[in-house]
Amino acid sequence: MRIGLSGQLHQDVGAAAPPPWALIRDAARRAEAAGLDSWWVYDHLLFRDRGTTTGIHEGWTILAALAASTERVALGTLVLCTALRNPGLLAKMAATLDEVSGGRLVLGLGAGWNEPEFEAFGYPVDRRVTRFEDAVIVIHGLLRDGRVTHESEFGRFVDAERAPRASRRIPILIASKKPRMHDLAARCADRWNAAWYGLPDDDLLAKIDGVHAACERIGRDPATLEISVGVSVRFPDPGSSNADTGKGSGSSAHRLR
Repeated sequence: MRIGLSGQLHQDVGAAAPPPWALIRDAARRAEAAGLDSWWVYDHLLFRDRGTTTGIHEGWTILAALAASTERVALGTLVLCTALRNPGLLAKMAATLDEVSGGRLVLGLGAGWNEPEFEAFGYPVDRRVTRFEDAVIVIHGLLRDGRVTHESEFGRFVDAERAPRASRRIPILIASKKPRMHDLAARCADRWNAAWYGLPDDDLLAKIDGVHAACERIGRDPATLEISVGVSVRFPDPGSSNADTGKGSGSSAHRLR
């Protein structure tokens, strides 16, 4: 088992701003020095609830900076929202960041869920899974074959080429919960993720069974799909003998083979 952390990019309730870059950088460096295996960022433009907006740093920019500020840990997106970027550009960005990091990127992809940010920034909120599948076709083609031609109602790519070609196979991770997304993960992903849990439970086991069944439907050995699980970690108050009374919280990505 490999263990990593999801670093905080968002503004806590009551805080004036998200954590400063220097604090994020130093936290990732400490995690690396402590022997953790990976560092993950998430991808949002804002959080808004009942008229209250809280801020967040742009995840890909932070990840690129971390690629130049760390040396060993794998760097991943958990997950990057394909709706926010042209999929051809996203594949190009991934290839470049993988080069900057020395081959440490894990490209986690998701469809997005936070409707207020879609609406605020003018992104369509309808048919998210269909749009996601269309984007993954383009990204997968460019990252795996180096070239793609694809046309749909959402866009047109004519002999789009990844140049320069990759020096390694960038792992694609897809986060999914339901059968249609499981099928896409089985077809296109190297890794699959489920999140977020207090403690892994029967619901997680059912999701793992679901994605394994999707692999079997297309003739893929389920053992070839690496599994990761995001769990929430709570820390007890100083002096408390009961961890369940902890008020602090963090996030951890546990990679299971």
